[in-house]
Amino acid sequence: MLDQATYTPRLKALYASTIRAAMKEQFGYKNDMQIPKLEKIVLNMGVGEAVKDTKKVKQAADELSLIAGQKAVITKAKKSIAGFRVREEMPLGCKVTLRGDQMYEFLDRLINIAMPRVRDFRGVKPSFDGRGNFAMGLKEHIVFPEIDFDKVDEVLGMDIIICTSTNVDAEAKALLKAFNMPFNA
Repeated sequence: MLDQATYTPRLKALYASTIRAAMKEQFGYKNDMQIPKLEKIVLNMGVGEAVKDTKKVKQAADELSLIAGQKAVITKAKKSIAGFRVREEMPLGCKVTLRGDQMYEFLDRLINIAMPRVRDFRGVKPSFDGRGNFAMGLKEHIVFPEIDFDKVDEVLGMDIIICTSTNVDAEAKALLKAFNMPFNA
């Protein structure tokens, strides 16, 4: 059993020991508070089948909670859209926002365990939003070891958004590269 008082996630320790100093040197920051850091990771699963069967959203939320290690929140429709057979307040997906130690633990599992398990994986496309935030999608949530493949009824995709404290995409990319994010370009 790990002692929670002394335990520090591997990537958090790596950031404190080497990444901060490397980023300060690379970009020439005058103040330590200018050095970019991870602020949060948001995981989102949209469940299109929820229109026909609302139990699928509950199952997706349970699976997302297993992946994140934190309870998922069910997201609901803000307004009705007749063409999609969606009514206001209808559950359509789930999301989790990770911060602190859980965020670093998830990033470690994503980079070192889940991504190598993706079929025909050639790296992730650097997809930044112009404000230093990185977004990526996974077609299958079953690449995470927490999910028991035999108990999954339907394979769902998920969105992963990594928010950094910088507003410059180049700095955010350098930060994620330092965490060994496998960019393909």
